[in-house]
Amino acid sequence: MWDEQFEKLLRDHLPFLEADEELSGDLNLREFGLDSLGVVDLLVSLEEMYGVHFINDDLTMETFAAPSVLWATLCRLINSTT
Repeated sequence: MWDEQFEKLLRDHLPFLEADEELSGDLNLREFGLDSLGVVDLLVSLEEMYGVHFINDDLTMETFAAPSVLWATLCRLINSTT
């Protein structure tokens, strides 16, 4: 579904997700500790790691609500830069 870098980075920003717990596509990121400051930190990390820039339309709570939505947005941004 997504690459290992994405999963590791996302897990690093989810303090309430246990190491052995599955990171499913529909996991509610807020319920596992991704707060507003965490979103900003995650955003910067994703931009640096993948060489993309999130545009204003992508800076919504919906984008950062679940791994599947965030990954789909990231893939779209990656594909638009190549």
